[in-house]
Amino acid sequence: MTTNTANQQADVSATGVAADELRQFIERIERLEEEKAAIAGDVKEVMSELKGRGFDTTAVRTILRMRKKDHAELQEEEAILELYLQALGMAA
Repeated sequence: MTTNTANQQADVSATGVAADELRQFIERIERLEEEKAAIAGDVKEVMSELKGRGFDTTAVRTILRMRKKDHAELQEEEAILELYLQALGMAA
């Protein structure tokens, strides 16, 4: 039996938790959260550049959300929106 396996078994028997494995998962999540924060900062910077060039960031965010959806899902969403706008007397 390796030392690492012995330690894991000791951790499990003492606490019911594989402490080393749990620590590794937590450290991976922490690294991913750091990467996510860095990427969010990059996106914020690009949106600032976009705004500085005169583009409407709300419209761009809407376009980004729309592009993530498949065509059928987008059509259904637009049809429901149109129906609701008509019901409220807001559609042309």
